[in-house]
Amino acid sequence: MARAIAFDAYGTLFDVHSVRALCEEMFPGKGAALSQLWRLKQLEYTWLRSLMGRYEDFWAVTRDALVYALKNQGVTPVEADLDRLMGEYLRLSPHAEAAEALKRLKEMGIRLSIASNGSPAMLDAVVSNARFDTLLEAVISVDPVRVFKPHDAAYKIVTDTLGLPANEILFVSSNGFDVAGASHYGFESVWIQRSTGQMEELGVQPRHAIRFLTDIPALLA
Repeated sequence: MARAIAFDAYGTLFDVHSVRALCEEMFPGKGAALSQLWRLKQLEYTWLRSLMGRYEDFWAVTRDALVYALKNQGVTPVEADLDRLMGEYLRLSPHAEAAEALKRLKEMGIRLSIASNGSPAMLDAVVSNARFDTLLEAVISVDPVRVFKPHDAAYKIVTDTLGLPANEILFVSSNGFDVAGASHYGFESVWIQRSTGQMEELGVQPRHAIRFLTDIPALLA
């Protein structure tokens, strides 16, 4: 049985597309496209910066991705608009079952943590806003190692922080690339199938594929 669980934050515990409503309010008819492209470029920029050795923290990456998305949709980025939309990233809505899952797992005596690309300030804000801070032992950012997932260093910081070998930590993510990276590193990985039933073709597979976070306790029973 796993002694600890490390959850990805963005897309796994928190709904990155909860920004869509504000995007639509500010730019009618463009909300869905802005949200989708914002997220796509956010991830793409983490991979490109890691490959290029040009690290910027997730706040800067997220802002750059937003600027790209706005320009792509024919919107001239204005500082006030950028600040308003970026502020929404500090208040992302948790997925509906996230609180229940965390509470049940904590009651089982499992050590719970977040392992995320997010900068410490971003993670502290979103965790506090969701009132998850009392449920989590650690909120782990890649910031100290200055490289994004799925680089091995972004997972090693989890084992170092928790003081456990990878095979005693369950790594949970809804992002296929993250599941592949975690599996490659040596975690027992769980894929939350939120958006697609198709796993990435990267030569590694998750140990478990489930639909909801609340399915995790049954895996540990």
